[in-house]
Amino acid sequence: MGSDSDLLTMIEASQILSKPQFRVPHELKIVSAHRTPDRMTEFAKLAASCGIKVIIAGAGGAAHLPGMVSALTPLPVIGVPVIGKVLDGIDSLHSIVQMPCGIPVATVAIGNQHQIKQA
Repeated sequence: MGSDSDLLTMIEASQILSKPQFRVPHELKIVSAHRTPDRMTEFAKLAASCGIKVIIAGAGGAAHLPGMVSALTPLPVIGVPVIGKVLDGIDSLHSIVQMPCGIPVATVAIGNQHQIKQA
């Protein structure tokens, strides 16, 4: 997730992945495309070699995290638009779904982080 303000949204995704019927190993990390770009770059480039299979990137506002991570990793990336204070997540959704060709990001609907189980 891009910041700790995204935690409420991403904790729901974590709870779903932890359910007995799924038991998907996962971790929650704050890795910001804007505040910690070097950390984001290192995470994205090393994720596959660390055994990570999919990256779920939640971000609000400009929401560049999912696209930037997708540009740096061969792994599938699922973007989760986080509802913000001003545009109710519309800004995040538009930012995540408008990726250039070759930078794929699957995206769940605003406020529907529970859809991750279907991805």
